[in-house]
Formats: sequence, structure tokens, C-alpha cells
Amino acid sequence: MADIQLGAHTIRSHGTRVAKFHMHDWIILVLLGIIDIILNVIEPFHRFVGRDMMTDLRYPLKSNTIPFWAVPLIGIVLPTFIIVCIYFKKQNVYDLHNAILGLLFSVLITGVLTDAIKDAVGRPRPDFFWRCFPDGNDVGADAFVQVYDKVTTNVICHGDKKVIKEGHKSFPSGHSSWSFAGMGFLAWYLAGKIRVFDRRGHVAKLCIVLLPLLCAALIAISRVDDYWHHWQDVFAGGFIGLVVASVCYLQFFPPPYDADGWGPHAYFQELANSINGPTAAAADALTVRPTEIETLCLSSEGQQNPSVSRGSGLVLREMEAGAGSMK
Repeated sequence: MADIQLGAHTIRSHGTRVAKFHMHDWIILVLLGIIDIILNVIEPFHRFVGRDMMTDLRYPLKSNTIPFWAVPLIGIVLPTFIIVCIYFKKQNVYDLHNAILGLLFSVLITGVLTDAIKDAVGRPRPDFFWRCFPDGNDVGADAFVQVYDKVTTNVICHGDKKVIKEGHKSFPSGHSSWSFAGMGFLAWYLAGKIRVFDRRGHVAKLCIVLLPLLCAALIAISRVDDYWHHWQDVFAGGFIGLVVASVCYLQFFPPPYDADGWGPHAYFQELANSINGPTAAAADALTVRPTEIETLCLSSEGQQNPSVSRGSGLVLREMEAGAGSMK
């Protein structure tokens, strides 16, 4: 089958210029991180919770099956590790840089949206009763301890302030949104790399793509099992994460079903720029030399490989035509 190698663009040869070209994007990422930290520090809205409402908020206060620190490992570190492994095989710094940049944008935008909604909504968690009354006493047995406001009938909590603050952040689920943001982006990325929509009917490829989504779904379900979230919180969080992941991926990569779905937009733009001559090379900071484009290698089968995309094939034909006119 035919295979094509369109040149090695490594960190050493093109890494600096690619990073400089996206410098403003990295600055925005830092700002998103700062905003997310601020959103976690401020006090969320304390929604009204009356005595009758406590009936649905008496689920036991449990520890997390998936700790908070494990979510960035699953949603960021794991996809990054896979992306880096693919870079060592493909030697394409455009793919490496845009994949990591898109992944970080996916997670941080999701984080800001999730925490902003959490603070604005202030929905109590299913275990809010035990956060509010650690001793389980909300009947006002002690005459000097008031548990419900006499006028508004709103609950007056006596638990730890930090625990109570966290108890007002049920909607949407941060575990769910972060997991689907990271794992959703990874699913898109793998779909493009293994050409899952090559119309050959390899269901095994589809299973590989669905595996990250299954992982994110199990993390989301654990939040309901731990009684930290209502099912609506988990559903909304997963929806936010998956939508943001999809938008961020398509910002940097073609859809996986596209003929050029295996590489980032910037890579094909770079190849197109490389055939426009020295003038374009001087004007474009990301231009590479045409000599870096390697040759097309055909195997003994003599069949055209679906991996040779329309975009990359067009670039090669234009280069050959340009070389012929120079002779």
C-alpha cells in the first residue's frame, strides 16, 4: 500500500517559531488559569434551603472514589503522554504543539465555564445535610442553637465553613466536565490519527476512540455513586466538557472523516506556503524549505493508500509542476 511522509518538522527545527507564532494563545491560557483560580476562591451563591428540602439532601457524606488530584492526571497528563508518543513516531511539531494547545484550551475553558456556573447557581449537593449538621441534629434540641431562620425558614448551618462552601457547588459536576474535556479531545485526536472513518469497516478503531469516552463516563458516574452530585449535574458537566472539546479540536484539526483529518490545519498551511518561493518564505515566519519535503514511497502492492489526502497530494503535484518549470 502507498505511504507518504511529508517531511520531518521537529521541535529542534521548527519548535521555536511555532511557539512564537502562538505566543498570544499561551498568554490567554495563563489568563484562563488565573480566572479559574479566582472562581474557586470566591464564595458561591448560597441558595435557599428550607427544612422540607433537607429530605432530599440527606445522602451520606462520603470520600471521593476519584480524588480531585486524579482528574488532571486523567484529563491532561494522560492525553499529553499519548500525544508526545505520537510525536516521537511522526516527528511533526505542528501536530504536537497544536494538539497540546488544543487540549489545554479545552480543559481550561471548560474549567472556567464550570466554576463560573457553580458559583452562580449555588445548588446544594446531595450530602448537604451532613455538611450543614455534622452531628446530624437539625431539630433545635438546644434552645440556644438556631438551625432555621424564624423569618425566612432558611437553614442556618453549623458545620465547617469550607465544607459548607463546597456543599453549594453541585451544579455542574467539575469531575465530569474536566474528564469529558480531556478525554473527549483525546477521542477526537485518536479518531483522526487512526483514520477511524476510512470506510473500511474496522470496528476495532471505533472501540479505541470510544475508550476515552468510557473512562470519562465512569468518572462521571462515580460522582453520583459518591453522592457528591445529582444526575443532572453530571449530565450537564459532561455535555459542557464534550462540546468545548469538540470546538477546540476543530479549531486546530480538520474533522476525522476529512481526507486531511490526520494532521493539523497549520501543517497543511505550512506545506502550501513552502511551494510559493523565496518571497513567500521571507514573508511567512513559519515557512520551511521545499527540500524538506520527502518523497512518496510506494510498496509492492501498487495500490493508493487512503492516508494520502487530497490536500497533501495537491501540494506534491504543485511542487512537481514548479520544479518542472524551473528546468
